[in-house]
Amino acid sequence: MSCPGNGAGAERRWNSSMETRVVDAPDRGRFEVLLGDRVVGLASYHVEGGTMALPHTEVDPAVGGRGIGSALVAGVLVAARERGLHVLPYCSFVRHYIQQHPEYLDLVSEDDRPHFGLETADR
Repeated sequence: MSCPGNGAGAERRWNSSMETRVVDAPDRGRFEVLLGDRVVGLASYHVEGGTMALPHTEVDPAVGGRGIGSALVAGVLVAARERGLHVLPYCSFVRHYIQQHPEYLDLVSEDDRPHFGLETADR
């Protein structure tokens, strides 16, 4: 799955010369975000039944502030939707992303939303 960077811009911009991709690495229990061929972030996960628990995400601080963490979380949530899974957003970054992008709120079951502070995220 690819999550392209923003805009065309100048050739020296981080996203115009290197592609950002989000890939599943199930043998490692994580999704990885790659900038070119380099892993620059990850989101650990565990699937049980129809639920994907998301306990942790991290992005290399050297590439921080460029939207790579958001691209990673978006890729993970799209994959969860494609697989028909609900998510448990234990990671605060994932919870914040869902609050800012309510189109993903349905991935958290209604019963679980209060536990994650998402009961009013759709308002």
